[in-house]
Amino acid sequence: MRLTDIAARLDCVLKGDGDMEIAGVAGIEEAEAGHLTFVSNPRYAAKARTTKASAVIVSPDFPDIPSATLRNGNPYLTFAHAVELFYQSPEPARGVDASARIGASARIGEDASIGPYVVIEDDVYIGKHCTIHPFVHISRGARIGDNFKAYAHVSVREFCRIGNNVILQDGAKIGADGFGYAKKEDGSYYKIVQSGIVVLEDDVEVGANATVDRATIGETRVRRGVKMDNLVQVGHASDIGEDTLLCAQVGLAGSSKIGRSVILTGQVGVAGHLEIGDRVVATAQSGIPNSIEPDKVVSGYPAIDNKLWLKSSAVFKRLPELLKRIEALEKK
Repeated sequence: MRLTDIAARLDCVLKGDGDMEIAGVAGIEEAEAGHLTFVSNPRYAAKARTTKASAVIVSPDFPDIPSATLRNGNPYLTFAHAVELFYQSPEPARGVDASARIGASARIGEDASIGPYVVIEDDVYIGKHCTIHPFVHISRGARIGDNFKAYAHVSVREFCRIGNNVILQDGAKIGADGFGYAKKEDGSYYKIVQSGIVVLEDDVEVGANATVDRATIGETRVRRGVKMDNLVQVGHASDIGEDTLLCAQVGLAGSSKIGRSVILTGQVGVAGHLEIGDRVVATAQSGIPNSIEPDKVVSGYPAIDNKLWLKSSAVFKRLPELLKRIEALEKK
């Protein structure tokens, strides 16, 4: 595509030769002539002067560089749209594969694509334009909205409810039994029936091999726009607020209440029956044993204010030296 056409499609201000041809998109360090790249993180700003890319998506106030620039107030989002100009995911054929097994009372909307060996049980409702890849299992009584996309080996258990525009990546499990057991007098455990459901609201995406457990009673609710990374575990009866991000290997114990626009980064663990306020950010591998007020940035275990944790970490590395000083003082 000509750069001037790309600028128009992406609603960018072009500085440079609009007639040059762009053949694809690439990261700023890997880009070659004919590529379009972007800078949204200040730490990569210097690389914009040395990149081999023919054009760079930048913010409106970014300094002039040798490459042509496309200027927009949100460079990262603009780059996401640029990728779509050059790559479209393969779309499976519409229709129902002959090997799929669909219950007699199941109801599926128009323009469906249902792949090989899919099992959809009785009393399931799925809206329009679904794309269901091989070996997906949707259990009895599930209710699913329009534009549903489920990749291979997804499981949606009985009576769960899923909204519109939901994406379930490979191996995601929605509505598996919550981890509920009552201890008996002899020390063994009695399994508590998990009678609740999972509700995924509109525009939710669940990563590969992530699990959202059904509630013992009531529901586990994942609210509009939540995005989960791979290998996330959401415990039974949790409630996750709108537009929250759960990054890889985050674990929420049962009855966790997570606010809106929260970011839990990789391997964060949250103890049960806690409340995490709106817009909280927890850095990687933080352990959260107590509720957190809104708008906090926390780190470490037990999770504390990020700035305090950074200072504490700096002191931790000096502990052997400080111990020697204390021992020397004691000898005196």
